[in-house]
Amino acid sequence: MLKIDHLTKAFGEKKAVDDLSLHIQPGEIYGFIGHNGAGKTTTLKSVVGILPVDQGTITIDGKNIKTDAVACKKEMAYIPDNPDLYDFMTGVQYLNFVADIFGVPADVRAERIRKYADIFGLTDSLGQSVSSYSHGMKQKLAIISAWIHDPKLIIMDEPFVGLDPKAAFQLKDMMREVCREGGAIFFSTHVLEVAEKLCDKVAIIKGGKLIRSGSMEEVRGDESLESVFLELEA
Repeated sequence: MLKIDHLTKAFGEKKAVDDLSLHIQPGEIYGFIGHNGAGKTTTLKSVVGILPVDQGTITIDGKNIKTDAVACKKEMAYIPDNPDLYDFMTGVQYLNFVADIFGVPADVRAERIRKYADIFGLTDSLGQSVSSYSHGMKQKLAIISAWIHDPKLIIMDEPFVGLDPKAAFQLKDMMREVCREGGAIFFSTHVLEVAEKLCDKVAIIKGGKLIRSGSMEEVRGDESLESVFLELEA
């Protein structure tokens, strides 16, 4: 589904990501872990085509993000760590705007908006201006917008930040549903307990370099993920 081969991205003399290779298969929830400044966000922005790649290749379902960006973006969704939404729109206007971009038919989008707005308790707020939304409500709206075109690959940067426990539970269930249907999830998180319980595979990055990756059992062994992470980050 997603292949990152020898990705390198530098800002001036500093390599934010250094020769990173990962392969996320269909049906997998893949966690991406590292301290602040480790290179997680740079990697995710490179994957979705926001940042140009200095070296290496990124392919999504066999398509190269550099040479076939539009086709790649049709098959994925991206939720940044601090989503920038259009505050002048209402919630439902924003969702319809995103649905228009991806060409989602009117009846299909209406059904999905109803479904996910009900799940996150946003139904009564969709007619309100996004500017009136709390941080948590904006995060929920961004999540709904990511799911609205039924993407094969969902990329998320710290998706659980700002979510209440019920919304976090619902998001985890939605992530599993995507994978049951043959899609894939690649997300960064600082919440190691969530990663440990939710992810099929995990990668740990430090100073732009991959230091460990594999199945949860392979990465943590007989220890907790938190213990392994702290040992590797020391």
